[in-house]
Amino acid sequence: MQEFLILIHRDLTSKNPMPSPEQLNKALKPYQEWIGGISSRDRLVAPPKRWDLQGRIIQGDQTKKTVTTGPFTEGRASVGGVVLIKAEDYGEATKIAEKCPIIEYGAIVEVRMAMTNN
Repeated sequence: MQEFLILIHRDLTSKNPMPSPEQLNKALKPYQEWIGGISSRDRLVAPPKRWDLQGRIIQGDQTKKTVTTGPFTEGRASVGGVVLIKAEDYGEATKIAEKCPIIEYGAIVEVRMAMTNN
């Protein structure tokens, strides 16, 4: 079994965020059922987490680094949720991620495999 990170990207800051607050409310129960299904199949490694809107971006080189507030500008997709799962391979992890109900409201779901220390 490998560990996979499911990142849920959403537009959280524009005047008309996608998904809208109403759409998120509508997706809440299906989202909880989706997570429950992952857990019931013993595929959930860590409970889902949501993130604040105040992140920090650090960039630069060895001589100068800059720190800015907020990981995005208005209207850009940011990380709205993170789920850590286990799956046999990318195929299985992708099938799990494809069932995320927030996708139908404009969210983008990304799947990443954890690298092993070999």
